[in-house]
Amino acid sequence: MATTSDFKNGLCIEYNHGLYTIVGFQHVKPGKGAAFVRTKLKNLSTGKVIDNTFNAGVKIDVARVERRAYQFLYDDDMGYHFMHTETFEQIPIEKHLINAPDLLKEGQNVEILYHADKDLPLSCDLPAFVMMEITYTEPGVRGDTSSTSSLKPATVETGATINVPLFINTGDLIKIDTRTHSYSERVKR
Repeated sequence: MATTSDFKNGLCIEYNHGLYTIVGFQHVKPGKGAAFVRTKLKNLSTGKVIDNTFNAGVKIDVARVERRAYQFLYDDDMGYHFMHTETFEQIPIEKHLINAPDLLKEGQNVEILYHADKDLPLSCDLPAFVMMEITYTEPGVRGDTSSTSSLKPATVETGATINVPLFINTGDLIKIDTRTHSYSERVKR
């Protein structure tokens, strides 16, 4: 058991018959009345983020979770298959547990979050940034920046479509933010 003073981002708690992770929190002590804690909780099974308020000092159940390193092998009709980097054990993971399945490429290292008591996979997180090669994009036209957004769609090696600046060409290597599916920077080879 823990209390609201133990809250921190990433803490997994059992709340409302489900597992949630704390995305954000704020301790509030109004001039009049009791203190409380505003939180944003992400449901680990559905991915839905909810707002919740806890009274200060309330006891909460902390869920024991582990992060394990895996490597992506392939996907098929049974799911996405990963191999543990130390034991070489292979496991399938359902697509909805992966935060960016369209940015997974063969050999990619990921972290899988496990419920320690039940040995059940909860989510699969890619690194914050991945490097991808552009397989197709229209050539940018010089001076074509009069529109509010000077971005164009580009297809990367996994088949995902990312909006990139006009100066990016086919064959360029780019860094992609997996949390927002957005272009970060061009990488030199």
